[in-house]
Amino acid sequence: MPFAYYDALSAARRRTYRRSDAITWLGLPPGIDAGALVDRLAAELAREDRGAVQRTCQQLIDDLVRSYRVPPVRVKVLARRPADEYGELHGFYEPGELRTRARITVWMRTAKRRQVVAFRSFLRTLVHELVHHLDYELFMLDETFHTEGFYKREASLSNALFAQRAAAAAQTAAS
Repeated sequence: MPFAYYDALSAARRRTYRRSDAITWLGLPPGIDAGALVDRLAAELAREDRGAVQRTCQQLIDDLVRSYRVPPVRVKVLARRPADEYGELHGFYEPGELRTRARITVWMRTAKRRQVVAFRSFLRTLVHELVHHLDYELFMLDETFHTEGFYKREASLSNALFAQRAAAAAQTAAS
Protein backbone atom coordinates (compact mmCIF):
# COMPACT_ATOMS: atom_id res chain seq x y z
CA MET A 1 0.00 0.00 0.00
CA PRO A 2 1.63 3.27 -1.08
CA PHE A 3 2.05 6.10 1.41
CA ALA A 4 -0.20 9.14 1.04
CA TYR A 5 2.27 11.24 -0.93
CA TYR A 6 2.30 8.65 -3.75
CA ASP A 7 -0.76 10.25 -5.40
CA ALA A 8 1.10 13.55 -5.82
CA LEU A 9 4.04 11.95 -7.68
CA SER A 10 4.55 12.15 -11.44
CA ALA A 11 4.22 8.94 -13.46
CA ALA A 12 8.02 8.51 -13.61
CA ARG A 13 8.40 9.03 -9.87
CA ARG A 14 5.58 6.54 -9.23
CA ARG A 15 7.48 3.93 -11.25
CA THR A 16 10.57 4.54 -9.11
CA TYR A 17 8.44 4.37 -5.97
CA ARG A 18 6.97 1.01 -7.04
CA ARG A 19 10.44 -0.37 -7.88
CA SER A 20 11.63 0.66 -4.43
CA ASP A 21 8.59 -0.81 -2.77
CA ALA A 22 9.14 -4.16 -4.52
CA ILE A 23 12.63 -4.60 -3.03
CA THR A 24 11.79 -5.93 0.41
CA TRP A 25 14.99 -7.53 1.67
CA LEU A 26 18.63 -6.57 1.99
CA GLY A 27 20.95 -9.11 3.52
CA LEU A 28 24.54 -8.79 4.51
CA PRO A 29 26.95 -9.31 1.64
CA PRO A 30 28.76 -12.67 1.68
CA GLY A 31 31.85 -12.70 3.85
CA ILE A 32 30.84 -9.83 6.12
CA ASP A 33 31.26 -10.56 9.81
CA ALA A 34 30.48 -7.29 11.53
CA GLY A 35 29.49 -8.63 14.96
CA ALA A 36 32.59 -7.50 16.83
CA LEU A 37 32.55 -4.13 15.07
CA VAL A 38 28.89 -3.56 15.94
CA ASP A 39 29.61 -4.56 19.56
CA ARG A 40 32.52 -2.10 19.66
CA LEU A 41 30.24 0.63 18.31
CA ALA A 42 27.76 -0.02 21.14
CA ALA A 43 30.52 0.28 23.75
CA GLU A 44 31.86 3.49 22.24
CA LEU A 45 28.41 5.03 22.12
CA ALA A 46 27.87 4.07 25.78
CA ARG A 47 31.20 5.78 26.64
CA GLU A 48 29.99 8.85 24.72
CA ASP A 49 33.20 8.89 22.67
CA ARG A 50 32.10 10.76 19.54
CA GLY A 51 35.43 10.41 17.75
CA ALA A 52 35.58 6.65 18.31
CA VAL A 53 31.92 6.29 17.30
CA GLN A 54 32.60 8.15 14.06
CA ARG A 55 35.66 6.02 13.25
CA THR A 56 33.80 2.76 13.93
CA CYS A 57 30.75 3.89 11.94
CA GLN A 58 33.05 4.75 9.05
CA GLN A 59 34.76 1.36 9.26
CA LEU A 60 31.41 -0.47 9.32
CA ILE A 61 30.05 1.51 6.39
CA ASP A 62 33.34 1.10 4.48
CA ASP A 63 33.18 -2.68 4.96
CA LEU A 64 29.56 -2.82 3.81
CA VAL A 65 29.87 -0.60 0.73
CA ARG A 66 33.04 -2.41 -0.34
CA SER A 67 31.24 -5.74 -0.05
CA TYR A 68 28.16 -4.44 -1.88
CA ARG A 69 30.58 -3.05 -4.50
CA VAL A 70 29.18 0.45 -4.48
CA PRO A 71 30.99 3.79 -4.25
CA PRO A 72 32.22 4.86 -0.81
CA VAL A 73 30.29 7.17 1.48
CA ARG A 74 31.68 9.43 4.17
CA VAL A 75 30.19 9.18 7.68
CA LYS A 76 29.94 12.17 9.98
CA VAL A 77 28.84 11.75 13.61
CA LEU A 78 27.77 14.95 15.32
CA ALA A 79 26.92 15.59 18.94
CA ARG A 80 23.33 16.85 19.29
CA ARG A 81 20.43 16.37 16.90
CA PRO A 82 18.96 19.45 15.29
CA ALA A 83 15.29 20.05 16.01
CA ASP A 84 12.47 22.35 15.06
CA GLU A 85 8.73 22.50 15.70
CA TYR A 86 8.27 19.25 13.70
CA GLY A 87 10.73 17.15 15.70
CA GLU A 88 14.33 15.97 15.73
CA LEU A 89 16.45 14.99 12.76
CA HIS A 90 17.99 11.55 13.42
CA GLY A 91 20.11 11.17 10.31
CA PHE A 92 20.68 12.68 6.91
CA TYR A 93 21.94 11.32 3.58
CA GLU A 94 23.49 13.53 0.91
CA PRO A 95 24.15 11.87 -2.47
CA GLY A 96 27.52 12.39 -4.06
CA GLU A 97 27.78 14.88 -6.91
CA LEU A 98 30.50 14.85 -9.56
CA ARG A 99 33.70 14.67 -7.48
CA THR A 100 32.03 14.90 -4.09
CA ARG A 101 31.61 11.71 -2.06
CA ALA A 102 28.16 10.89 -0.69
CA ARG A 103 27.74 11.61 3.02
CA ILE A 104 25.81 10.15 5.92
CA THR A 105 25.34 12.33 9.00
CA VAL A 106 24.02 10.92 12.27
CA TRP A 107 23.74 12.46 15.73
CA MET A 108 24.68 10.88 19.08
CA ARG A 109 22.46 12.87 21.43
CA THR A 110 18.81 13.79 21.52
CA ALA A 111 17.98 17.44 20.96
CA LYS A 112 15.79 18.11 23.95
CA ARG A 113 17.36 16.11 26.78
CA ARG A 114 20.82 15.83 25.24
CA GLN A 115 20.91 12.15 26.18
CA VAL A 116 22.97 9.64 24.23
CA VAL A 117 20.73 7.92 21.71
CA ALA A 118 19.87 4.29 22.48
CA PHE A 119 22.26 1.99 20.61
CA ARG A 120 19.59 0.13 18.62
CA SER A 121 18.09 3.44 17.45
CA PHE A 122 21.52 4.80 16.57
CA LEU A 123 22.49 1.76 14.49
CA ARG A 124 19.10 1.67 12.77
CA THR A 125 19.52 5.33 11.84
CA LEU A 126 22.98 4.65 10.41
CA VAL A 127 21.60 1.72 8.41
CA HIS A 128 18.60 3.80 7.29
CA GLU A 129 20.93 6.37 5.75
CA LEU A 130 23.06 3.62 4.18
CA VAL A 131 19.93 2.18 2.53
CA HIS A 132 19.37 5.56 0.86
CA HIS A 133 22.90 5.26 -0.57
CA LEU A 134 22.24 1.68 -1.70
CA ASP A 135 18.99 2.76 -3.37
CA TYR A 136 21.01 4.95 -5.70
CA GLU A 137 24.17 2.91 -6.07
CA LEU A 138 23.13 -0.75 -5.74
CA PHE A 139 19.52 -0.73 -6.90
CA MET A 140 20.07 2.12 -9.38
CA LEU A 141 16.88 3.94 -8.40
CA ASP A 142 16.42 7.48 -9.71
CA GLU A 143 15.24 8.57 -6.26
CA THR A 144 15.15 7.08 -2.81
CA PHE A 145 11.69 7.05 -1.29
CA HIS A 146 10.50 5.99 2.15
CA THR A 147 8.40 3.09 0.89
CA GLU A 148 7.31 -0.01 2.78
CA GLY A 149 9.99 -1.85 0.82
CA PHE A 150 12.59 0.69 1.97
CA TYR A 151 11.68 0.12 5.62
CA LYS A 152 11.79 -3.65 5.11
CA ARG A 153 15.27 -3.37 3.58
CA GLU A 154 16.38 -1.23 6.52
CA ALA A 155 14.94 -3.71 9.03
CA SER A 156 16.43 -6.78 7.35
CA LEU A 157 19.93 -5.28 7.25
CA SER A 158 19.69 -3.91 10.81
CA ASN A 159 18.45 -7.25 12.12
CA ALA A 160 21.31 -9.08 10.38
CA LEU A 161 23.82 -6.75 12.06
CA PHE A 162 22.15 -7.19 15.47
CA ALA A 163 22.22 -10.98 14.97
CA GLN A 164 25.93 -10.89 14.16
CA ARG A 165 26.55 -8.84 17.29
CA ALA A 166 24.65 -11.39 19.40
CA ALA A 167 26.61 -14.25 17.82
CA ALA A 168 29.92 -12.49 18.49
CA ALA A 169 28.92 -11.88 22.12
CA ALA A 170 27.91 -15.54 22.54
CA GLN A 171 31.21 -16.68 21.08
CA THR A 172 33.15 -14.36 23.40
CA ALA A 173 31.18 -15.62 26.41
CA ALA A 174 31.86 -19.25 25.45
CA SER A 175 35.62 -18.62 25.18
